[in-house]
Amino acid sequence: MQINFKSADNNDIELLLNLMQKLYAVDNSLTFNTVLARQALIQLLSDESLGRIWLIQYQNQAIGYVILTLSYSLEYGGRDAFIDEIYIDSAFQGQGIGKQTIKFLEEVCISLNVKALHLEVERENTSAQGFYRQVGFTDHNRYLMTKYLNK
Repeated sequence: MQINFKSADNNDIELLLNLMQKLYAVDNSLTFNTVLARQALIQLLSDESLGRIWLIQYQNQAIGYVILTLSYSLEYGGRDAFIDEIYIDSAFQGQGIGKQTIKFLEEVCISLNVKALHLEVERENTSAQGFYRQVGFTDHNRYLMTKYLNK
């Protein structure tokens, strides 16, 4: 299946919010807040040093999106990146789009001199874990711990 990746811009915010809402409805651990999501999208779209957003398109129609955020880590020897969100409409899953998306992100990361690419997946989502292992991600047997600030 031939897909393309369109760099998102401010004109895509409503579409991205709709796609995000679909992802959050599938992932029970996420709580969707339109106001916070809109603010975060606007900030990310206005500052490429924070990361990038792409619409995943099939025949010029958005069937998903992916968000890559950028950071820096001494452990990994420099810039690292995080697949913050990835969503592919269920009608298009299982057709190689996820693999194409990961390959695309790897190429982007190499061009940005990123040394390591990370993601997180729910412990219960064993099918996603299997897919991510298949495309080269490994489990470091660490827990991602989070403390929300100013919430």
